[in-house]
Amino acid sequence: MSQKLLLSAKEIDIILHRLACQLIENHTHFKDTVLIGIQPRGAFLANRIKSILIEKYQVQEINLGYLDITFYRDDFRRGEKILEANKTHIDFVVEDKRIVFIDDVLYTGRSIRAALTAMQSFGRPQEIELLTLIDRRFSRHLPIQPNYRGRQVDAINKEKVKVLWTENDNEDAVYLIGS
Repeated sequence: MSQKLLLSAKEIDIILHRLACQLIENHTHFKDTVLIGIQPRGAFLANRIKSILIEKYQVQEINLGYLDITFYRDDFRRGEKILEANKTHIDFVVEDKRIVFIDDVLYTGRSIRAALTAMQSFGRPQEIELLTLIDRRFSRHLPIQPNYRGRQVDAINKEKVKVLWTENDNEDAVYLIGS
């Protein structure tokens, strides 16, 4: 199995700062905006974005929650593997708020569809946007596109994109894994 480095830790850091700036351009003070990290791997990205917004750009208050979509997926009971749910933590009102879903890789769009369904249990937001570190643009099954993207990747055939976070994997990197 071959492995190609797509993004180094330094490149990821640059992209995260750019994404934070784009959020500031569209949401300024974040008074009516909430960030929702899609569990499990979107939570790492959401935490990083929030930290950058607070520490580097002095955004005062940012609501950040985590959404588990395990039981909302359309492939929930299709495999032999027993799925293990993550924790949903949303301790603020989403009604009439602008939500930014945050996930590490946008692939088929099915995770985002599941997140949209899961979010209905929390209220009716004014608007939902999507921020993703990696956009695998040629593999979409649903008409879902990110509002904010770090990098577009054209992975073909059975290639996979793997995002590593220091908090979980002891390094920041994005790899393209071939078969």
